[in-house]
Amino acid sequence: MKPKLKISVPKVRKKNAQPPANRITNENIAEHREEVLGSARKYIYPLRHSKHSLVKISLSLLAVALIVFFSYTALALYKFKSTSDFMYQVTKVVPFPVARIGTDFVSYESYLFEVKHYTHYYSTQADVDFESDRYKQQLADYKKRAQEKVINDAYAKIIAKQKGLTVSEQEVNDEIAVYRNQNRLGSTDDELKAVLHDFWNWSIDDFKRTLRQQLLNEKVVAELDTEAKQKAEDALWQLESGKDFSELAKEVSQDPATKENGGNFGFLIDKNNRDVSPKTVQTLFSLQSGEISKVINIGYGLQIVKNLEQKDDKIKAAHIVFNFKDINDYLGAIKDRRPAVTYATF
Repeated sequence: MKPKLKISVPKVRKKNAQPPANRITNENIAEHREEVLGSARKYIYPLRHSKHSLVKISLSLLAVALIVFFSYTALALYKFKSTSDFMYQVTKVVPFPVARIGTDFVSYESYLFEVKHYTHYYSTQADVDFESDRYKQQLADYKKRAQEKVINDAYAKIIAKQKGLTVSEQEVNDEIAVYRNQNRLGSTDDELKAVLHDFWNWSIDDFKRTLRQQLLNEKVVAELDTEAKQKAEDALWQLESGKDFSELAKEVSQDPATKENGGNFGFLIDKNNRDVSPKTVQTLFSLQSGEISKVINIGYGLQIVKNLEQKDDKIKAAHIVFNFKDINDYLGAIKDRRPAVTYATF
């Protein structure tokens, strides 16, 4: 008997049969998308909460760091009176005040600016050790003068603003040109930078800053000292009217070293002379022999100079001087009206 042959016939899927439950179709794609997103949310939400917590922690740490930093800096400046390089750099960024005049603040940085160039000069040029007992008192005395200076400078700025007095960039550059032409700080840019750095640890901008304040103070005093201004103008008028220079110097000049000698300096002056002011030298070399200058401001007073005789590159000269009063004589009134409040006592 022959065995029966079995033939497997493949099943034909019915036309309306349903697909497997895990298969994505157009009908169930939205359902699958929501299922996937729902699964992801359980991971996203914790990460989002962790991010918020991280931001809060970071901000809290930053706040604590700032509180610690400002507390440390305030103690260093106001309690321990630190003059370290680090504290100086901090005050360049953060405007800590050393004093207040009404609503105007005097920056701690301006005070440290004065102290730093003073200590640098004497440490490098005179080998002074300010940590030694011998020089500690010298530094302490200067710190008091430095604080007084920056406060006085602030008062001078207030007066200058009231009087409409300013110092232009051109005036500062002209002042530098005077120094350079007389080789007082080097004759080239590189020499000037080297001298400023070696002697005072200054940049060109630091030097300009000092000159700008110096020129402003001179303008303020010249404006306020009407007596010196009037005397100088009267003397110039007499000279232009024919009055003998030597005789007038004996009568009115306020320089005791030259007055009795008719204002004669007593030595020949060249362009590099360090015994007279730069403006005096500049003015003398702009005059012909026998010529008299106008009134010039030499910082500590008003001056009229005469080129008595020029021999090659040297000049025999005489001058008449009217000294300014000390700036404190003019600051008394404004100090009474607007007394300074100091935040540190040196």
